[in-house]
Amino acid sequence: MIKVNAHLHTPYSFSAFKNVDEALDMAVAENVKVVGINDFYSTAGYPAWAEGCKTRGLYPLFNIELISLNEEDQKAGLKVNDPGNPGRTYISGKGLSYPFKLEEPFASQLAGVIVESNAQVEAMCGKVNEMLTANKAGFTVDFEWLKNDLTNGMIRERHLAKALRLKVYEACGNDEAKIKKLFDKLFGGKELKSSTSDIAGVENEIRGNMLKAGGGAFVPEDPKAFLPMQTVCDIIVAGGGIPTYPFLADDAKGGYTDFEGDLERVAKQLTERGFHSVEFITTRNGVELLEKYASYLHDQGFVVTFGSEHNTPAMEPIELFARNSTPLTDKLMQINYDGVCVVAAHQHLVSQGIRGYVDANGQADRSKREEFVKLGKELIEN
Repeated sequence: MIKVNAHLHTPYSFSAFKNVDEALDMAVAENVKVVGINDFYSTAGYPAWAEGCKTRGLYPLFNIELISLNEEDQKAGLKVNDPGNPGRTYISGKGLSYPFKLEEPFASQLAGVIVESNAQVEAMCGKVNEMLTANKAGFTVDFEWLKNDLTNGMIRERHLAKALRLKVYEACGNDEAKIKKLFDKLFGGKELKSSTSDIAGVENEIRGNMLKAGGGAFVPEDPKAFLPMQTVCDIIVAGGGIPTYPFLADDAKGGYTDFEGDLERVAKQLTERGFHSVEFITTRNGVELLEKYASYLHDQGFVVTFGSEHNTPAMEPIELFARNSTPLTDKLMQINYDGVCVVAAHQHLVSQGIRGYVDANGQADRSKREEFVKLGKELIEN
């Protein structure tokens, strides 16, 4: 079975990888043959992804991820695939056309969301600097440096956490005792639990203690930063992609969000909401429950794909595993491969101006899924 990973973030949003080349070199080393770029709000990494895959003999998928807001779910207090925020819904677009283009009004809508998202991080940076000044740290975080040196245009709160960690380490001369003492102050008296050598752990604690709700540098997101779910799906379709619902599925205790807990109901509701494609980030899920959900959805006619994300500082394998590094079953491998074949076929067709798996309204004829599997398999294997 050909190994595939359909959801990878790069530094064009935020990533464990220092650049696109590192991600693709790891894919080659781990014998992963199909790789999907899947950045937040951005397609800026597509050219580098396309060229890097070409030189390495990898098959590229061109995807995107956006965060939408369903006001009805929000009013009902329904948690969808964001466990902390009712109504907030992550949506991926799979198999966008390449070279990528987006007509109006969709291009301006997407650009506007990026501006709002970046503005929120800039406001948090201002609050971080107020905290640094109040604690007489002797330095501040320059937002222009953060934007120009640590990002490729899309600025996430994880970039701010990284920037603060770098500045604290520099100011403290990498002295562990001094670093911990300063973070204790910035965390409002909470002790830094991670070792200073655990970069991912430290940056996660910065986010949790300073940048999230209740933290001293927290800034609520402006509602303008979230487009309605249908608008997000329209942007994805206009860009040539397949709107795709990313499942959280089971957590470490086997629990589910309100929306996802009833498998038959969620399959029906996703269909009613116009989704014909779903995905899972496999490291989040126990392998048996992952197989239960993925198999049922596949049997209902959904396109099902898997990925690893890599949108945190923690470096994990590109080859896919379930929770606790459990290997995927043969059935899961086959479901994922079939799904990726559909995306590859769709992408191939829309890039030539031909209708793909979904039409101009985002609707699909699920009875044709196997035809797309066959075409995608030929494209990938040849």
